[in-house]
Amino acid sequence: MSDQGTRDAGEESIPDIPTRIRTGLSAGFRTSIKIIKVSIPLYVAVTLLKGTPFIELLGKLFAPVMGIFGLPGEAAFAFVAAFLLNLYAAIAVIVPLHLTPFQVTQCGLMMGVAHNLVVEGGVLSTTGARGGVLTLCRLIIACAAGLLLRGFWSLWETASSWAMSLPGLS
Repeated sequence: MSDQGTRDAGEESIPDIPTRIRTGLSAGFRTSIKIIKVSIPLYVAVTLLKGTPFIELLGKLFAPVMGIFGLPGEAAFAFVAAFLLNLYAAIAVIVPLHLTPFQVTQCGLMMGVAHNLVVEGGVLSTTGARGGVLTLCRLIIACAAGLLLRGFWSLWETASSWAMSLPGLS
């Protein structure tokens, strides 16, 4: 009898399918609202700033660093959003910048490695890990991945232009 009582106490009842659907839809709606609250204001702000000299000035300031990765200086705003907030905020900043497919891929790769650094660094610190060291590692790996992708992209462009110059292919 004690074995049955122990088994019943350890098992949780599984909700029926309509309850699971309601719970999932409710959680999904709440998450969507949180994302919208961040994304729309950032998108509007960047769109409005594009019409001012402010974004051009800051873009010129960050252009040397961002140029190393094949990105315009304005892409630095997306990185700040990704590092401090989340990837959805970064996407909201990227869209009005009208980046090329390579530049979007480059941003996605680097931001995928190093995003939400403040929150995730804090979480890592609470687990006993060295949050600051791991955050720095993520930034270094993101930069290394960005440089590697830039190198591969340059090789691809060189090889494809060389191949197209061969007789019979152009």
